Amino acid sequence: MSNPQRFTGKTVAITGAAHGIGAATTRRFLAEGARVAVIDRETDGFSANLADAPADKLMTMAGNCTDADVLAEFHSRTVAAFGPVDVLFNNVGQSGRERAAPFHESHEEVWRFVLEVSLFTTMRMSRLVVPTMRERGGRIINMSSDAALVGDAGLTDYAAAKLGVVGFTRALARELAPHGVTVNAVAPGAIRTRAHDRLTPAVLERIKATTPAGFIAEPEDVAGCVAFLASEDACYVTGQTLLIDGGRWMI
Repeated sequence: MSNPQRFTGKTVAITGAAHGIGAATTRRFLAEGARVAVIDRETDGFSANLADAPADKLMTMAGNCTDADVLAEFHSRTVAAFGPVDVLFNNVGQSGRERAAPFHESHEEVWRFVLEVSLFTTMRMSRLVVPTMRERGGRIINMSSDAALVGDAGLTDYAAAKLGVVGFTRALARELAPHGVTVNAVAPGAIRTRAHDRLTPAVLERIKATTPAGFIAEPEDVAGCVAFLASEDACYVTGQTLLIDGGRWMI
């Protein structure tokens, strides 16, 4: 259940926020009083998924998150519109999708893309907000995946990138803890996003069968966990990776 007062006066920045988990998390923060800045390449999702957002509390920007200059502009526009970033959710990332392949058939250009979009965007965006957060505190939540721990076949590059996010999260958490900044990661498993539209019923049933909870979660289930890690309730939680996968992998 959301708390309308929890993030009042806070500035939240979210990458990859037009659809799925990013859009659900945007709605959650807005419902809890935050000012939210979002960026995504696919601007159609803003009108489709964030149409009811209050105009004075939402800033949208179209842009490719793998471009460092675009991220810098997004950060500058966010600060100009809402003030320094209090919460950063590094959500953007993806696998090779249709270009994914068993490792012996994979290509370096795909590895580089997956590392760029999943790991380097997280590092670049964090680098932009950290100097100010060191002065005033803050929250950083990074998007990993249970694929990083399970080691799904055919996703070697994605698993490497997402486990890289976990290592980055832990090291940055140690650096920033003395400054009142927490850094954590979320690692979702099967979540009902557009990526699932490309899966066959047989594959979806297999996913359910290998998930102890027995169902595929909704983006809002991840959004609630992100909101917790961004809140004062999680002030003593840092350097952690929260698995949101119905028990598929347990640590």
